[in-house]
Amino acid sequence: MPTVTLTPHNFDAVIARHPIVLVDWWADWCGWCTRFAPVYESSAERHPDVVHGMVDAVAEEAMKVSAQITAFPTLMAYREGLLVYNESGYLEPEALDELVQNIKWLDMEKLRREVAQQMDAPQHPPNAPAPAAPGPGSRQAGLAATASRYGWPGL
Repeated sequence: MPTVTLTPHNFDAVIARHPIVLVDWWADWCGWCTRFAPVYESSAERHPDVVHGMVDAVAEEAMKVSAQITAFPTLMAYREGLLVYNESGYLEPEALDELVQNIKWLDMEKLRREVAQQMDAPQHPPNAPAPAAPGPGSRQAGLAATASRYGWPGL
């Protein structure tokens, strides 16, 4: 499956309609992005069941700001609409394949329970003002900031 260009018009729909979506945030001036592009396109061919989306962060400045992208390339992964991976930097083909496999192996029931627990837990000290709500288009599930490796399923 070829890569899909993501814009403000189709981003949410693509995330909502597909079980697994990878999003490559890139910039035309970024040397590492240029090196990562063939790796990412090859992954799209090897994993036709995974949507490989691309966002031109220069052309889509508002999306970049909303997603809090500060380095290139940045790769995000969504599984059933939840952000499960968010890291910047170049990935070798083997590392990208391992990431895709780990995302496929995720225990989504367990992940949903963990997200629900995080949402129920107080997120700030009792006397502190409540934090501002995330902006539109923000899909923070809470787990993307954790380690990028998920391990073998069932372990």
